[in-house]
Amino acid sequence: MISLRQLRYLVALAEHRHFGRAAEACRVTQPALSTQIRELETFLGVELVERRPGGAEVTAEGAEILRRATAIIAGVRDLEDHARQAQGLLAGPLTIGVIPSIAPYLLPICLPALGRQFPRLEPRLRETQTGPLLAELAAGKVDVAILVLPDERPDLESVALFADRFVLAAGVEEAAGLPERVQPGAVAADRLLLLEEGHCLREQALAYCRRIPAANLATLGATSLTTVLQMVAAGHGVTLLPELVLRAGFDDPRIALRRFEDPEPQRIVALAWRPTSPRRRDFAALAQLVTAAWEATAGVLPAWGRPPS
Repeated sequence: MISLRQLRYLVALAEHRHFGRAAEACRVTQPALSTQIRELETFLGVELVERRPGGAEVTAEGAEILRRATAIIAGVRDLEDHARQAQGLLAGPLTIGVIPSIAPYLLPICLPALGRQFPRLEPRLRETQTGPLLAELAAGKVDVAILVLPDERPDLESVALFADRFVLAAGVEEAAGLPERVQPGAVAADRLLLLEEGHCLREQALAYCRRIPAANLATLGATSLTTVLQMVAAGHGVTLLPELVLRAGFDDPRIALRRFEDPEPQRIVALAWRPTSPRRRDFAALAQLVTAAWEATAGVLPAWGRPPS
């Protein structure tokens, strides 16, 4: 008989493409995981994984098994969530996934209010990029995600939380030569510093500055906005900065800010979850809390055109 444990091991192996790393993620030994995968293959009568010296790949025959296994695991998670509804609104464990360009700025604003209003909630946080986060959401590894949805996703339900405008951040000396309202064309390709590929914030910035080919960008393999801003402060370039960073208390006298001309670039931060999840009431309450926390920070925005103080 197929076990839920075997299905979880298969999903982990497909994600990590390596028996050792998958075993570590599942907190079991590699031989134990390998044995369970073999037993699952024997029971189903099909080879699910192609074993290679440097890793493992799901076979073409195993892809459909993997898809169904992912759905089963997510269904079990939803079943558990349904049972927890008896505990009341936003009570018990809740795994919240957040992308890196949002997590360090939004969570300090929201978590204190979440603890005060819902003391029985046990929030568990998962920070990762959009692609992996969407996969983990679909697989039931996270319950709900705070992110910028790349496109309409029929496999997800979502609600917009707030519009996060972009501003231009530049060193004080460089900003002195810029107008109070900046056109996209004023951003030179060789001065624009962005996060490395894989971060949605990079793609959003490039979508606004459409005239700039990605190949012409200044090379910067940064994985955090903090690093990018340090480069800007040191005079190595400019960047597009989400207003969320300012609302979280950004303060660096070496950096000046400029608004863009209308229509100002922005990203829509959203809350997303699986349509099968029974925790819609929880998610509605969470969305309301996050939006209220965002609106409450409007008073901390710095004076535009001058270094924040």
